[in-house]
This record gives sequence, C-alpha cells and structure tokens, in this order.
Amino acid sequence: MGARLFDQKFGVERLRELPREPGVYLFRDAEGRVLYVGKAKDLRRRLAGYRNASRRKAHRKMRALVREAASLEVRPRACEKQALLLENELIRTLRPPFNVDGAFAFLYPALGVGHADGRVLLAFTSRPEEWSSLALRWHGCFRSRARTRAAFDALVALFGSIGHREPVSRLPAVPLRRGVRLEAFRRLPPELPAAADAFFAGESRDLLALLFERLLESASARRDAAGTAQLLRTLDGFARRDVAALHRALQKTGRSGWVRGEERDALFIAARHG
Repeated sequence: MGARLFDQKFGVERLRELPREPGVYLFRDAEGRVLYVGKAKDLRRRLAGYRNASRRKAHRKMRALVREAASLEVRPRACEKQALLLENELIRTLRPPFNVDGAFAFLYPALGVGHADGRVLLAFTSRPEEWSSLALRWHGCFRSRARTRAAFDALVALFGSIGHREPVSRLPAVPLRRGVRLEAFRRLPPELPAAADAFFAGESRDLLALLFERLLESASARRDAAGTAQLLRTLDGFARRDVAALHRALQKTGRSGWVRGEERDALFIAARHG
C-alpha cells in the first residue's frame, strides 16, 4: 500500500529520476504549503525509504507524510554541508508542521551574568537584545530550554544559600514575560560572579569548587546535603553537555561571544563540516 500510494502521488518513475547526491527534499500539501523539510546524503536512497515504509512504529512519520503530502520537491546540493545549511534555513524560516528540531530557534535561551547597583544579576531569556540596559555578559544560545532552565534554577538556589536573594520588587525594570527570569543577589563572595561568567562561557569549571567551599559554611545547605549535591550535579551536567559543545563549536569556527538563536544550528553545522 505504501509503495502504491507513493507512486500514485509522486510518479512511478520519480525515484529513478532522483540523483544519488546530497540534497534537501520538501513535502507539500495540496495548497503548496511545506509540511516537512528533510536532508539526505543520497536523495534517491533516502526517498526510497518513504516509498518502502512499513507498518513499523519507526516508519509512522514517513507513512503520515506520504498520506498528507500532495507534491514532492527536491533540491540537490554539491555537498552534505550545503544540504544541511539549506535544511536549517528552510526549517527556521518556514517552520513546517512535521519538523520540530530547529523550527523554533527563536526560543533558544541565553544566560546572562552581570552587576547593577552593587548586586549580582543572573538572567534567563531568549531575547537578550531587550535587556541592553543591563550590563550583562550573555552566554548561549543553548538548544535545550529544559536543561538551560534547570541549570539557571540550580545556580539561583545555590547563590541563594550563600548570599541574599533580592525580592522581585527590587529587580531592575526589564521586560519580564512568561518564561523569562531575572534574579539579583547581594552579599555574594566577589569571586563567584566572575567564576559563573567563565563557567557559562566554557572557559573554566572553577565555579563548582568555589560553590562547594562556600556551601560548607551554609547551615541550610548542610541540612539539605543531598539536595545541594543534586544542584551541583545539575550544573556539572549542563557544563559537560551544553556549555562544552557550544564552546567547541565557537573555537572551531573562530567565533566568540554569544550566538543568536537563529545562528546557532548553522554554527554547529559549520563546526562539524569545516
């Protein structure tokens, strides 16, 4: 049934006409809207997988695309890197409903560290440009919103155990929409903000050792030793999985500083493929 439907919609000879080259393919609905953008090292082989999709769970998305699509467009490219960059651009700009990864790059979060009026500031937002009034150094953007938010919350909790966390009423005036966070702290040891800045930049992990030393002096942290240890593990895991990956990509491409959400995936493609 799958092969018959594929041939009926896209032509019996379509696969034979496709090149054995890298490229991008687009499934469109009857109105011409793009349902899905995919990349292939070998266009003929990749699309043969859609024609021959079985009833296995792993092929469910392929079968659904063939059912929903009315036309198939193919754009060959000279190399896989060009295909990856085109795929990334099309997903980011068109946001096809069957694509998830990369479609909402504008939501990739950044982390900010800075000072204002004698206070240490920590920020979490996907729109750092809205907070230009604050003297923050931004890091990211990071792809996993969940892991980035967990690392931010962990550092807020640990800073709160060491210093004094300011109430919301005393925070600087910045756009605080849903999913955005700004925290301020007083009476933090002076070495911690700089260590946090270097930590999120991927330049040093000294922050974890410094936090551990200071937390030993905190009665609340000692009472909840297991919870405190878990917060430190959350930060360490974020550094190993997310911060280090971005730091390597920046080094390989000769860049520095924070990367906008719409640039991040292209940066990693360039880093992987030279």
